[in-house]
Amino acid sequence: MSKFEKLVQKVLSGRSDCNINFSELCTLLETFGFNNRIKGSHHIYYKEGIDEIINLQPFNNKAKAYPVKQIRRLLIKYKLITIKDE
Repeated sequence: MSKFEKLVQKVLSGRSDCNINFSELCTLLETFGFNNRIKGSHHIYYKEGIDEIINLQPFNNKAKAYPVKQIRRLLIKYKLITIKDE
C-alpha cells in the first residue's frame, strides 16, 4: 500500500483526525484536483463542481480535526474515492 493510499485510509477511518500532517493533507487535496489560494495562514481549497470550500490552517504542523472531517464528507459525497469492503 502506497503512502498516499495509507493517508486516504487514515482520513476515511476517522480515528485520528487530530494526528494528520498538515502538508500531507494539502498534498492529498491537490492530488484530487483541488486548487488553492493562500491568505496568511489560511489555505483555501476549491474545485469546480464542488460547492463547498475547505479552509485549512496548520496547528503545530498538524491539520485541525474539523477540516479533516469536512474533507472526509466531501470525498464520500462527491464520490472522489470509493470505499472498499475488506
